[in-house]
Amino acid sequence: MLELNDVSVIFNEGTKLEKTALDHVSVRINEGDFVTILGSNGAGKSTFFNVVTGSAPATSGTIRLDGKDITSQKEHVRSRIIGRLFQDPSHGTASALTVEENLALTGHSGSGLFSIAVKKQDVKRFKEKLKMLNMGLEERLKTPIGLLSGGQRQAVALMMAVLNPPKLLLLDEHTAALDPKSARTILDLTDQLVRSEKMTALMITHNMSDALKYGNRLLIFNDGKITKDFSKEEKEKLKPADLLAYYEV
Repeated sequence: MLELNDVSVIFNEGTKLEKTALDHVSVRINEGDFVTILGSNGAGKSTFFNVVTGSAPATSGTIRLDGKDITSQKEHVRSRIIGRLFQDPSHGTASALTVEENLALTGHSGSGLFSIAVKKQDVKRFKEKLKMLNMGLEERLKTPIGLLSGGQRQAVALMMAVLNPPKLLLLDEHTAALDPKSARTILDLTDQLVRSEKMTALMITHNMSDALKYGNRLLIFNDGKITKDFSKEEKEKLKPADLLAYYEV
């Protein structure tokens, strides 16, 4: 599905500010995997996501998605098949547009990339999907998304990402900016949607309990390298305290 072979990312190469952010990383993510990712700040987690999406170029190595070499593919081209949610609930949504208009940006087969025309069949579909969230958002389709709470806005962003399921969904600490209750709601919704849509997803988190609770696999990053790759069976035997031996906090 996703395969990185000996990928390195070096910033400011050849200068006094040279920094190796990814150091010869090789990993294969299988179709249907839900992989959680742990690592201290600067361990290479976000750079890993950036090199996969194309926002950071690989200094060396190759990246393949569904067998196709995408190493040199432009970021905007990859974005058609790779979805990404960020920490900030406002990132990836348009504040001035309504809930239904934001969903229409990704949720219907309009003729233009930036089409936000909302059709009757779109409204019906959006209501059905939003009802799954149990947040009452199906009754707030006309509400500007900037007026929603952080948790509600992130829930809409999550739904936008899965209305037309991407080949790969990257969740970049997508609950970090939320209060604990909202974060738990979004995590449970994420798990539900990834399972129901049979998506391939990777989720960066700093919460060890969440890293063990969700997904079928766990990667730990240190110093730009993947230092541990736990299978589902191995994860089930671990407790958060066990991870301290592998994870630099």
